[in-house]
Amino acid sequence: MHILHIVGARPNFMKLAPVWRALQGHACFRQTLVHTGQHYDSGMSDIFFQQLGIPPADVNLAVGSGSHAQQTADVMARLEPVVIERKPDLVLVYGDVNSTVAAALVCSKLHIRVGHVEAGLRSGDRAMPEEINRLVTDQLSDLLFTPSEDADANLQREGIAPEKIHRVGNVMIDSLVQLLPAARECPANGFPEKYVLVTLHRPSNVDDGAVLREILSSLLAIADELPVLFPAHPRTQQRITNLGLHTGQLQLLPPLPYVEFLALQSRAVAVITDSGGIQEETTYLGVPCLTVRDSTERPVTVSTGTNILVGQDRNKLGRELRNILQGRAKQGRVPPLWDGRTADRIAEVLQKV
Repeated sequence: MHILHIVGARPNFMKLAPVWRALQGHACFRQTLVHTGQHYDSGMSDIFFQQLGIPPADVNLAVGSGSHAQQTADVMARLEPVVIERKPDLVLVYGDVNSTVAAALVCSKLHIRVGHVEAGLRSGDRAMPEEINRLVTDQLSDLLFTPSEDADANLQREGIAPEKIHRVGNVMIDSLVQLLPAARECPANGFPEKYVLVTLHRPSNVDDGAVLREILSSLLAIADELPVLFPAHPRTQQRITNLGLHTGQLQLLPPLPYVEFLALQSRAVAVITDSGGIQEETTYLGVPCLTVRDSTERPVTVSTGTNILVGQDRNKLGRELRNILQGRAKQGRVPPLWDGRTADRIAEVLQKV
């Protein structure tokens, strides 16, 4: 079976790596890798390939940045001739980025089967571009690989045939399990012994100057009590610069490679984020997570894990952080099937289709 993988952004790479390795272990699979170039600089792409052990892409579409419509359209236009030429039996797409939905649209129109890794996640918030990508991709997919029970329920409620749904666990945790030993060996590099780790990139948090200013004000208040390390996504850094916002004693860092960032996560007193993947990683690591969003497509991290939604409520953020600092952090556990063997279960399903 010829399987063509489509990836375009950092979260995709972490999900692809274990699946690629698992399929390599079976002679029945031949694999092709297409990188859309949605994340296109070495800090956001190349170093992740190296650390995760992903081979160089067979094809790089080099779409670069653009509006949602432009980026999605560029992926579709550049991917279609590749798919026609390569003639895969199945195309695997990952997560919820623009590359994911673009590839699903192209392949469904070419009558090529699509498998969606990390299917069924829903926030219920259609103002999030990723929510639209998730909804459309799942409707177009033939195989839906889900990470948790709630994802199965979402798909069944939306009319997806049960035989298409395969609960396999969280494939991103496979990469975390593989690289956690290396992360634990990373030197501290002069970072403080105790700190809060922050990431922000969602449009709802960084595009509105007033909202971003309020969030930074909250972080500055935290920094009066504990060092705040803030690896700033290029988009976030650009907004801070353009708006001339004050970052004071916040320790702004460039985007970090996966292993180095995982090291910071695992040692943090708490993580403040708006990232979906980080909600999952902190749950596995047992690190308290405060999510600056009103909803999450990963509710199992709240119901089972260490995640708490604080929205943009400065008072709630401060209150929950005080609970953590005073030893009253929420206690969570690792959800079922988040065990580092998800990719093997995906390979087992693919052997039977």
